[in-house]
Amino acid sequence: MKTIKVDHIGIAVKNISERLKLYRDFLGLKIAEEEEIPNRGIRICMLEVGDSRIELLESICQDSEISKFIEKKGEGIHHIAFEVKDIENAAQFAKENELRPLSETPQSGAGNSKVLFLHPKTAGGVLIELVQRKSKED
Repeated sequence: MKTIKVDHIGIAVKNISERLKLYRDFLGLKIAEEEEIPNRGIRICMLEVGDSRIELLESICQDSEISKFIEKKGEGIHHIAFEVKDIENAAQFAKENELRPLSETPQSGAGNSKVLFLHPKTAGGVLIELVQRKSKED
């Protein structure tokens, strides 16, 4: 398995608009995309920072993963995402190396990507997201 780069760092927030005062207005980061992902109960805002991004994650329903995360741990870093060339190969490699995926197969992610999360208990206490971006030919 080959990792291309750190794709983004996900940060759980209570209110994206409030946090944009820091990331956009103070730090000068540009919004790359904003998207609502209803099946996960979240809204996201991707901000460009060099060759990577910061992903702000806000809950849009009370039982979303982000709502539960903030309730338990407060706002803060939620996950680190790595871009991979082949998500199916990465999923198989993870299983063969005792890294437990949170889903059986890769799921649809923001920006038409495919994503797979690895359980923190098998990844050194860090929630890892593997991301395969849609190729320019698709």
